[in-house]
Amino acid sequence: MTDDSTLHDSKASSHQARMAARKVVMDKKIAKATEERGVLILLKGNGKGKSSSAFGTMARSAGHGQRCGVIQFSKGRMETGEYKFFRDHPLIDWKVMGHGFTWETQSKERDIEAAQQAWAAAEKLLRDDRYQILVFDEMSYMFKYGYLDVEPVIEALKNRPKMQNVIITGRTMALPLQDIADTISVVQDERHAFRLGVKAQPGIEF
Repeated sequence: MTDDSTLHDSKASSHQARMAARKVVMDKKIAKATEERGVLILLKGNGKGKSSSAFGTMARSAGHGQRCGVIQFSKGRMETGEYKFFRDHPLIDWKVMGHGFTWETQSKERDIEAAQQAWAAAEKLLRDDRYQILVFDEMSYMFKYGYLDVEPVIEALKNRPKMQNVIITGRTMALPLQDIADTISVVQDERHAFRLGVKAQPGIEF
């Protein structure tokens, strides 16, 4: 019969062997990652949390003393909690450009004008090497609804400063954006309180 101490030692030895093997694999991957440049991150999917993830990453960047820029394409209808929290931060420039969601404005011409103004501001940031991270919140809808052409955006992203990181959020992503992205994360929706009849609340939805 194996006593408890022997069984414990066996499990500990097995765990140590597995971790050592895993470390070898991870060390090889880390050694191969030698390129230094900014990345394009797409946060898509119909689940809740895409913008929250983007702003969390931005907060991390600001914590490292990096200058950040935000363009919100569709949330001009309200002051979000993130905007209220970050708007006076010395390292963060935040522009709310949209008039709201398209079903609220009910004016395609007004939405297109707002999208083009937002893109003009975003394009300017993409040429400025002082910014280490840019968040283009809900920009993807501009392509879905046909308010912006994707090709000029692709060109500007390709020609941005080498160390500049960009995060774009939205449910769907134009394929040309996905073709040039470095990281794509999908937030899935399995359940949402709104469909259960729970009213949207500050701090959770906005």
